Order: sequence, then structure tokens, then C-alpha cells
Amino acid sequence: MSLANKVDFNKSDGLVPVIVQDVKTLEVLMLGYMNQEALIKTELEKKVTFFSRSKSRLWTKGEESGNFLLVNSISIDCDKDTILIKAKPVGPTCHTGSRSCFFTEYNQNFIFELENIINDRYENPSESSYVNKLRNKGINKIAQKVGEEGVETVIAALAETDTDFINESSDLIFHLLVLLREKGFTLNDIAKNLESRHK
Repeated sequence: MSLANKVDFNKSDGLVPVIVQDVKTLEVLMLGYMNQEALIKTELEKKVTFFSRSKSRLWTKGEESGNFLLVNSISIDCDKDTILIKAKPVGPTCHTGSRSCFFTEYNQNFIFELENIINDRYENPSESSYVNKLRNKGINKIAQKVGEEGVETVIAALAETDTDFINESSDLIFHLLVLLREKGFTLNDIAKNLESRHK
């Protein structure tokens, strides 16, 4: 059954707000509005289509630029009057050329993007890739690098500059992400484990 039959379009003159997130990084990319026809078109074509309030017509994101938002999943909120779409952006989302319509200082979810970059290095190995070189040395070497970076992070925290500490912490997290990938785990596994401990 189409979600279009479950959304309450009557609360605000036939339009509901739609939040679009990057499916890989969970970064909020933009906010738009849909009527029932736009949602049906989005479900059928798997490309995000809005109702443009300024043009008074349906508008598929990317119809002119080619920077489409390819639908991964569509959810509705508990009041059935707001839609959340997780999508794969093809190119920048904002008409300014920015990855997001929200001008944040940096991609707050870059760590997920980094995880995806590491996954891509595993799936599409390149001789020049540091991840590939590390992977070829085996899990013992990867685990050893995590240990080395952990020690260097401690030393930097106790006896070096803040910049050194941030750099060493970044190295530690990067190598831990590679080790997680080598073991077949993801950041989601860590997040779920931490959440279960918090309960």
C-alpha cells in the first residue's frame, strides 16, 4: 500500500513537510514539501519529487541539474503529517553547489562518510590506497596500528599540544574504523552496543 494513503495531507492545505537525509551519513540535506501526487510520483520513480510552492507544480529535485535524490526509504512520523526520506544524493543537493541546503560549518556526520570511503577502498582496491596497503598486511598489522595510535594519543594528551592530541586521536579513530571493517563490523554495531549499555 502506498504511503500516500497514510499521510494526513488535510492538516495544512494539502502539503506536508519533507526532511531529506543522506542515507549513508544521515546528514540532513534539505527540507521541501509534498502533496499526495508528489509522494506517489516519488514512490513510483524512486526520485524525490516535491510540490514547488513558488512554481505551483510538481518539481523533481535534479530535473534540470541532474543532481537527483535517489530514494532509499520513506517514513512518516507519529502524527502522519511529516515525511522523512533517506536518499542517495547524485551530486550536491543545494543549488549553490553545497552538499546540503543547511550551511553547517562541516559535515557533522563525516565519520560515517569516512566509514563509507574505507568500505569503498575494500570493495574497489587501489594500489595507491593506504587502506589497501594496510589491509594487505593483515589483521595483525591493523590491530597493531590501533595499539600504536592509542599509545600515541595518550602521550599527546599528557605531554604534547592540543593540535598533536587532535591529530593522534584522528589517527586512532581512522585505524579503528579500518579494524572494524576488517572484522566485518560497522559504527552502527558500536552505536547499538553503547546504547544498550546506557539503558
